[in-house]
Amino acid sequence: NPSVNMVSILSLPLPELSRKLRDGSLPLEHVFYAYVGKALQIATETNCITEYLQESETQLRKAKVSGKLGLLYGVPVSIKDSIDCQGHDSTLGFIKNLNKPAAEDSVVVQVLRRQGAIPFVKTNVPQSLISYDCKNLIFGQTFNPLLYTRSPGGSSGGEGALVGGGGSILGFGTDVGGSLRFPAAFCGVCALKPTGNRLSKKGIIAGVVGQKAVAAAVGPMAKDVESLAVGMRALLCKDMFDLDSTVPPLPFNEEVYSSTQPLRIGYYETDFFTMPSPAMRRAVRETKQLLEDAGHTLVPFELANVDYVIFNFCIRGLFADGASSFVKKFEGELEKSSTGLLFWLAKSPNWLKTLLSWIAKPFVPRLSGIVRSMRANTVDEVWSLHHEIEEFCHQFIAQWKKLNLDVMLCPMLGPALSIGYPAKLSVAVSYTMLYNALDFPAGVVPVTMVTDEDEEELKSYQGYFRDWWDRNLAKAFHGSVGLPVAVQCVALPWQEELCLRFMKEVETL
Repeated sequence: NPSVNMVSILSLPLPELSRKLRDGSLPLEHVFYAYVGKALQIATETNCITEYLQESETQLRKAKVSGKLGLLYGVPVSIKDSIDCQGHDSTLGFIKNLNKPAAEDSVVVQVLRRQGAIPFVKTNVPQSLISYDCKNLIFGQTFNPLLYTRSPGGSSGGEGALVGGGGSILGFGTDVGGSLRFPAAFCGVCALKPTGNRLSKKGIIAGVVGQKAVAAAVGPMAKDVESLAVGMRALLCKDMFDLDSTVPPLPFNEEVYSSTQPLRIGYYETDFFTMPSPAMRRAVRETKQLLEDAGHTLVPFELANVDYVIFNFCIRGLFADGASSFVKKFEGELEKSSTGLLFWLAKSPNWLKTLLSWIAKPFVPRLSGIVRSMRANTVDEVWSLHHEIEEFCHQFIAQWKKLNLDVMLCPMLGPALSIGYPAKLSVAVSYTMLYNALDFPAGVVPVTMVTDEDEEELKSYQGYFRDWWDRNLAKAFHGSVGLPVAVQCVALPWQEELCLRFMKEVETL
């Protein structure tokens, strides 16, 4: 329709768009087709969409008639491939999952529909989801909308590219090691990984099913923090608690979100495992300074033993069965490159893993650690692992409480790595995965861009281990002037509203 001003529709922030849809000053179909048009353009450029949900047009017509004005009335939303939508495949990038449409919507999608949202596309993921790139044999490689030679991040990479390119105003993805936070950071947008069970995961397919060591979560992605809050408000309603009674009935806490009390904020610049790029370190420093100038108190936080957490909790926790269930998913499938070394190690027998770990220890300690953590465990060992993770979590909270912190400011891996590098750099998930092991809410907010000075400083980047991974990471960061860099904002479990409030503060400053 030539009389529709698409540009002005696409430039409206979500709260305003939502208000105009509800008061009738913007027709539903104008908004819907503006986003369909933009999504098509971004999909052509980045290959981020796997499927158009045809029934969205029927839903659009029904919404106009029903007049039920949910919080997201008429808002088009995008959905990650692994989140069930009735009548559509959730492939996880596996050919064997094609033509197996979901029997019903996941709870999150059901609630979105009841709130008036219109899920209109499903978005691309890496094969198996256990990767922070975004490529599989069915749909191919997704590209970063800001620079096509870069990865959009993963595993919610299609969401990152679509939201980052402006083709979706609100998207939903999942996160078990940074899968919402990587794409948001790489594509210059915001995302929130809630506490694992704050939003229902019923009808959402996990990369590794049944493991309890590393908490997965489903959460929103959008251009700004206020939009994430709108998404959380809409989902945290009676419908969600009725449809999935395992989710705690905690409605959105407006008082916490809108509070203006000065915060006591912990921070660190490095986890001493993955050396931050110059831009990452600067992002934390500059944000810290702005927060202090705004009257908040910043307290240094000492992180210890992150390598132990990554190897013994995260990798060992995800692959406690010696990775046999992970390997089984690939039976009859081609293309294992996006998981790189992990897949090859997963297939090796226990005796070989033990031997390799022992040989590698003096030369490549991190490789030794990974190989050791991928051995099959006895039930007894898995139970003591779960116990150890609980203990670690309590210790971490005790350290947090001792400093009397409200929230924490942390680095976020960035800028976006070149395509193909995430598969070679599984160790670089340390900044994000820590908070899946702890099961704390964590969000990312873009705060700066890579400068020429950062690029110059990168030349002396050596990493903490000076191993193959450190050398590759330096290469992967290279040539990134102008790309966005984010920080991570973290709160204690079930404190999503405080996490969002802190993110909003960072975004505003």
